[in-house]
Amino acid sequence: MTSLLRLWRDDPGATYQSWFLWEERVKNFRSIRRGIQQVVAEIKAGTFGVAYRGSSLETVVHSIAEQRQIFKGADHAFLWKPKLRIPDIYESPDNQRAFGHLLDTCVCCTTEQQVLAAIREIDAKAIKGLGPAVANLPYFLHPTIVPPFNTAIVNGYNALTGARVKLGRWGEYLAMRQGVVALNAANRGLLSNDLGAVGGLLFDVGSGRYPAPPREDEAGARAVWEADLARVRDEGAKAAKALAAAREEDETHTAVQGWLRDLGLALGYDVWIAANDRNRPLGGGKLSDGCLATLPGFDTGAGADAVRLIDVLWLDRDSKRIVAAYEVEHTTSIYSGIVRMLDLALGPEAHALEGMFLVAPKGREGDVREQLARPAFSRVADLKVRYLPYGELKANRETIAKFGHGTKPIRAISRELV
Repeated sequence: MTSLLRLWRDDPGATYQSWFLWEERVKNFRSIRRGIQQVVAEIKAGTFGVAYRGSSLETVVHSIAEQRQIFKGADHAFLWKPKLRIPDIYESPDNQRAFGHLLDTCVCCTTEQQVLAAIREIDAKAIKGLGPAVANLPYFLHPTIVPPFNTAIVNGYNALTGARVKLGRWGEYLAMRQGVVALNAANRGLLSNDLGAVGGLLFDVGSGRYPAPPREDEAGARAVWEADLARVRDEGAKAAKALAAAREEDETHTAVQGWLRDLGLALGYDVWIAANDRNRPLGGGKLSDGCLATLPGFDTGAGADAVRLIDVLWLDRDSKRIVAAYEVEHTTSIYSGIVRMLDLALGPEAHALEGMFLVAPKGREGDVREQLARPAFSRVADLKVRYLPYGELKANRETIAKFGHGTKPIRAISRELV
């Protein structure tokens, strides 16, 4: 097991490096939590509706499904299957409220006992089609308590432990969870308190990336397994190219943040760089060089954490008010960036804002418009969020820095989305 874990951690194409250590994974926790709270609020108010498509639930599950390969297909469990009439949370108001109560309890609770009690309560209601795939929602609320769940993870768990867990039943999920927690505890030095790490390992084993080690210490079986691991190492070299491409994308994201940083400083603004991006290397220094060390007015309070994660903020040097906000959406979840904008839009700084900008490649404009059309984002749309293509920023930033004043030139090269 130790050999497998070490290989897995070092493999650039495995989930540990490509997803678990991915900075956007952590950044999305707050946004997904906010999305789940929106689902709960709509169910309580009776405004959730009777369809998955276009709902607040689709929005948050889609954001989870964008979390690299491990969550691909996360929305399958929530898609309405009319012949089977599942999952039965769209036509039955009682079942819908029970689902909302589960999510609300998980949002509010803090202990393992409370989370497990909420899961047992929903299990007792036997709602058709509402099985353990729902666990992918509470995982983003309680990553140290709830492991993620899908077919590959179950297959990996069975392969590593010899268990015969089946999909679809909460009781078997809870039993598997005990085994996952034990497996994680036994190998804590190479895993994490966050059960996403061991979930990623199980996913890679279950999807066939790694063979499970033999459970009996038999020489022949171990030799075959080690030969399979050698094959995986060779394949890992190819996967490293894909990871390099992903890192290039991250570097592009950082470069665009750098353009916005330099432009803001040249125009006479104080600049804030997202809290989790401040130490990224750029041009022989750090991305946060020359920028604010703290964000005035956002030390604590509702939404403060999310606002501090907005990619770039420009502040008036005298009043210290936020004047412009920028979310750079190179390849990451547009949903998460919009949610951070929403926290800013609903906060005390909203009246001082001169512009909110989603900065993205030209080819993503359709994706941005589609997300902003969702009812959940109506407040952001009211604030005239604008779309700023990379190409326009790159071509005009030096001229604006020399001759521009205020945010008017940025508005001139961007366009309204609604």
